[in-house]
Amino acid sequence: MLENYWVLILIPLFGFAINGIFGRRFSRQVIAWLSCSTVGLSFLICLLTFWEFIQLPVDKRTISRSLFTWIQSGNLVSEFSFLLDPLSMVMILVVTGVGFLIHVYSVEYMAGEEGYYRYFSYLNLFIFMMSVLVLADNYLLMFVGWEGVGLCSYLLIGYYFEKRSAGDAAKKAFIVNRIGDVGFIIGIFLIFRQFESLEYLTVFRTVSDQFPEPTAGFGVLGAITLLLFIGATGKSAQIPLYVWLPDAMEGPTPVSALIHAATMVTAGVYMIARSAPLYTRAPETLFIVAAVGISTALLAALIAMAQRDIKKVLAYSTISQLGYMFLAVGVGAFSAGIFHLMTHAFFKALLFLGSGSVILALHHEQDLMKMGGLRKYLRVTFYTMWIATLAIAGVPLFSGFFSKEEILWKAYSSPLGNGAFWFVGVLVAGLTAFYMFRLIFLVFYGAERFEEAHHESTPHSPTEPSSLIKVPFMILAFFSIVAGFVGLPEYLGTNRLEGFLAPSFRYMPEPASVEEHGHFSESHLALIAILVTFFGIAAAYQLYIRDRQITERLAARFSLLYQLIWRKFFVDEMYDWMLVRSIRGFSRKILWKSIDVNVIDGLVNGTASLMQTWSHALKRMQSGYARVYATWILGGAILIFLYYYLTSF
Repeated sequence: MLENYWVLILIPLFGFAINGIFGRRFSRQVIAWLSCSTVGLSFLICLLTFWEFIQLPVDKRTISRSLFTWIQSGNLVSEFSFLLDPLSMVMILVVTGVGFLIHVYSVEYMAGEEGYYRYFSYLNLFIFMMSVLVLADNYLLMFVGWEGVGLCSYLLIGYYFEKRSAGDAAKKAFIVNRIGDVGFIIGIFLIFRQFESLEYLTVFRTVSDQFPEPTAGFGVLGAITLLLFIGATGKSAQIPLYVWLPDAMEGPTPVSALIHAATMVTAGVYMIARSAPLYTRAPETLFIVAAVGISTALLAALIAMAQRDIKKVLAYSTISQLGYMFLAVGVGAFSAGIFHLMTHAFFKALLFLGSGSVILALHHEQDLMKMGGLRKYLRVTFYTMWIATLAIAGVPLFSGFFSKEEILWKAYSSPLGNGAFWFVGVLVAGLTAFYMFRLIFLVFYGAERFEEAHHESTPHSPTEPSSLIKVPFMILAFFSIVAGFVGLPEYLGTNRLEGFLAPSFRYMPEPASVEEHGHFSESHLALIAILVTFFGIAAAYQLYIRDRQITERLAARFSLLYQLIWRKFFVDEMYDWMLVRSIRGFSRKILWKSIDVNVIDGLVNGTASLMQTWSHALKRMQSGYARVYATWILGGAILIFLYYYLTSF
């Protein structure tokens, strides 16, 4: 299987083509079976490939397969080829594994929706494009997958295209991502200009020869890495291009779980980790990456504290956790960033799927203030979401604890880290625990506030989804517990994931000597983070279980601050005022009414009017009178005679 691992990429493309072309004629059972089986088969091939892959010696764990020459123009030769190494192996396992579970979940969740075949064909296309992105062996092919998942995101966010809000959200996601992609593609151009290749291994070997040490000052590598990072801020929803992701919750909940929690939004983190040999030689850019990441983590965590829409809370949580990943890669801890990417895929996908179960049970109600007391109705959803919440909050022995702890330690101890990054990271950990347990307490505890959400025609109590939906819950809950044990901190054991990923980062410069902090410091810093996490949980319990009136009094006393957080710091309004309205006004007054109407339309209409005037003048020559024709003939003869007479001298 190892020799032909690339086959796993093409199988979802087959499912997309069959469902997309013939899906209208198929029953829903056939559509679901075809879509799920293609992704399931890809995941099975991925597992078999992984088993063979880990049997290889460490120095042989880089396998490139070229299918054909894709582009050949002058010095540019780009192969349609794929690279399997430890980094892409982890990513493709996450993409196909989590993707398969979400496909299975979607079978029942989307059962009553129109365009069933369209939904599953889009999901299959997304898995294909994401597989191309993570397995590509050059930047140009990665960009194809990068743009492909952007297209699929647009299609799936706007799945309910009859709703204006969904259409607007899809357009917003598409446009904001294109802004970032401008920087990404210019960065690719600069890579080719500097290294005359776009193949990862060739570029990394060349950069390690040309720049054996981190560059001093902001040079060509700084420009390349910063431009690539601009693309990452769009795809992975970081400041200032994060505004599309909360609106993307207009799509179906399984789409939120797949694209906006587990896979697509992590593409920016993967791209920077893949480009580690470039970034480690541009420390100025790495500082910008870390600063943007931790700032995004803090901003999104603050906003999540006051949101009432259950999916919006999870959306801002995703943005915040992505900020953690960028903090990790920004301080040079690329393995830690990928570690958190992996654990986040499990518990965040579970949280989104659990929210979908709640939304279905309450007839598509998403307001947290209209829920409560659901734990006795949705037992499996309740317990599995508790596990996912413990994981994302960083409670010890759950997966999120190990990955988040690794990031915080590296943010403190890395040569590129500092105490400020660690402090804000710990603060965000406390805020994460607070807003996630706020969600759990509002949904599953307290008085039942969902009666008003019931329709008179459906007065029955909320019910648990079928076993087809429960199975993905249980599998994701299992990995939300155990996945962290592959990356134990040194004071508890061995970080196997870091050792596994090491061959993917072999072209990085030698690390600078750092102060020896010792296990004592790491364990004590971990204890501080744990205490802050439990403080956040206790605060949520006090405010939303013990005495709900405290929240009302605090909101009234600090109304300006509360409104600022609830209104998301008015970022959307500022963007609308500064950019959207000005661009729209410029387009309307200058591009449309001045240039389009007066210049372009004026030129076209003026040409038509001129031709009409000429035709009216010329048609008078065709009067039907012989004497008129004779006059024109005589006049023409005279003109010819004069021409030859005057030109003969």
